[in-house]
Amino acid sequence: MMKSTIALQLRSLWAGFRAMIIITAFVSLVYTGALTAIGQFAFNEKANGSMIEGNSGEAVGSKYIGQSFTDARGVALKRYFQSRPSATLGSDGESSPYNGAASLGSNLGASNADLVKVIKERKAAVAKLEGVSIDDVPADAVTASASGLDYQISTAYAQIQIRRVAEARGLDTAAVRKLVDRYTTHRGLGFIGEPGVNIVELNAALDRADATVH
Repeated sequence: MMKSTIALQLRSLWAGFRAMIIITAFVSLVYTGALTAIGQFAFNEKANGSMIEGNSGEAVGSKYIGQSFTDARGVALKRYFQSRPSATLGSDGESSPYNGAASLGSNLGASNADLVKVIKERKAAVAKLEGVSIDDVPADAVTASASGLDYQISTAYAQIQIRRVAEARGLDTAAVRKLVDRYTTHRGLGFIGEPGVNIVELNAALDRADATVH
């Protein structure tokens, strides 16, 4: 009786072990391989990160991950449309805007005194940079997104930057405005969300236009 019970248990363990091996092989090899193949053939661009090419065909980023367009000191580069602020941090815990390895927001409430002060300072800086009234500075120009990696800005923020970018690049404002329109996505189904301008694609397109002209 004891031997038959042990034998039954061993058979059950062996059956369970074989099932585990088969399922593991299916999930890790067959299923994963099938999804990878489908992704590469049917959705190649998205499966490979939706990359954007630069002037020489090199990858300059992903169209769905924001970037910072400032110099090493954090000063806005006038040739580029500026992204919204980012609260991401570096591995040392210090501010590192648009750090793709540390997606996060500031977690500060709207009534936080430090945040109120920073927003006021940002408004003044943006108004000065763009030559507009503080009242004309859009909210997304001075507030960070929850991810810290937002690739879009509002159409209002893009519009107040057109003049500066056109002047810095020696381009006609109408040509720059046309590019802004090209990289503007509208409300889903006509009523979901708000229009947004893909800042990464837009700046890459401006660089390509510059290379063509010069």
